[in-house]
Amino acid sequence: MNMKNISLDVLIQFIGMTGIIASLVFVGLEMRQSQQIAIGTQQMARATMNTDAINALMESGLNVQTVLDMLEGNTPITEEYQLGIDSMIHHAWWVAESDFVQNEMGLMQSGTWQAKSATMESLYNNCYAREAFDSRKFEFHPGLVALVESFPDECSD
Repeated sequence: MNMKNISLDVLIQFIGMTGIIASLVFVGLEMRQSQQIAIGTQQMARATMNTDAINALMESGLNVQTVLDMLEGNTPITEEYQLGIDSMIHHAWWVAESDFVQNEMGLMQSGTWQAKSATMESLYNNCYAREAFDSRKFEFHPGLVALVESFPDECSD
């Protein structure tokens, strides 16, 4: 009789522990799914923000490819394009800060972060665009400033 009570007690404890473990696994899967949704949402927000910036250039009558060529130094910057280019540089630094924070929060995949980091390094080493970073770095997240200033400096005198 005593043996049956122990066996029943052990069975009840086993069922209880199994239920707790199953609940924890379910919660873990839900958290993973929530993170994947958040990452997808952030990627979509970045695409929308960039599309809005491109649309603003086009509405101003500026050719996006020409702006990129001017930023890369392949085409001289003209007075007509000056405002658009300066705006794009500031936009790019706001995006860089947003990307940095999203990466710190775990909302960016590794490959995306590597591409974004390379873009930040390229922007930092665009000597024309450096003035925007230098004038605004006191507004940025300190971690972003430290990262950017750790890049090799191709604009130093």
